[in-house]
Amino acid sequence: MMRAALLFALLTMPIQTVSPGALAADKIAHIRVIAGSVLEQSEEAEAFRRGLRDAGYTEGENIAVEWWSAGGRYERLPEAVRDLAGAKLAAIVVEGTPAALVAKRATSTIPIVLAIVGDPVGSGLVVSLAHPGGNITGLTNQTVDLAAKRLQMLKEAIPSATRVVVIFNPDTGPNAATVGRLREVAPGIGVQVTFRSVRTTEELRSAFTGLGRTKADAIFIVDDGFMAARREELLRRGMEVRLPIVYADTPFARKGVMLSYAVDHAAMFRRAAGYVDKILKGAKPGDLPIEQPTRFELVVNLRTAKALGLTIPQSILARADEVIE
Repeated sequence: MMRAALLFALLTMPIQTVSPGALAADKIAHIRVIAGSVLEQSEEAEAFRRGLRDAGYTEGENIAVEWWSAGGRYERLPEAVRDLAGAKLAAIVVEGTPAALVAKRATSTIPIVLAIVGDPVGSGLVVSLAHPGGNITGLTNQTVDLAAKRLQMLKEAIPSATRVVVIFNPDTGPNAATVGRLREVAPGIGVQVTFRSVRTTEELRSAFTGLGRTKADAIFIVDDGFMAARREELLRRGMEVRLPIVYADTPFARKGVMLSYAVDHAAMFRRAAGYVDKILKGAKPGDLPIEQPTRFELVVNLRTAKALGLTIPQSILARADEVIE
């Protein structure tokens, strides 16, 4: 009788169904990108999504990507982490040291993938590149060492250059080390560097004021999200004072910067997608070594050089990955 009663209860129990949408939602890994400057409609963003597709992910089916950009306004970054407790994120991808530090302070449990960060160890994000520990891994673009090499490239491209104005944002973590490294390198290559720190658009405008009347030979921009968000203004003001600009971004060189020596930022974002894939498959961030760049791009905008009356040595043009004429 007990078996019969149980069978009857099972047969008459209401059938509960799960909608396909709810089932799919349970299987979607939610990823948030917190960018200091890179926008959702950008080459870097597309490279990241392409990397996810290559790893077998389809947005809306098994992964969802939420892109949050501060547009170079670092004071807005805390907004991106206010809802972390209820966001149910599988991973956070960050661009820029300020964004990485905000994410690190906000969570010690959600995996954080560095897409473009200058000095993870020096900034206090990880204990080492080989064994980062904690919940952080990813890639570094070696900002400090790369800046020193870029100054050397500038001297080779313009042998007569002896006075260089360095414009930097002191609120970006690695920039203090970068400034120190430039001070060390400059005397050995016969260059005198002067520094102008900028934190706001108004200070950036003031930094350029009067440069045309100085004896400066070139402008060296220390790259970060703040500067990247103001590319067009940098180009315009550089041409107004008729001084060549050296920067660390290939697309920027195509738009008018005279010389760029940098890693491929889009490629770094694509590699960051690979780290996300490993984490979603069970890898612990702290066990994944932070990747360092192995390839650098030298781009020379010959059109800009000619407009400024400069002749770039053939030795530089022969080594350039791209010459824009």
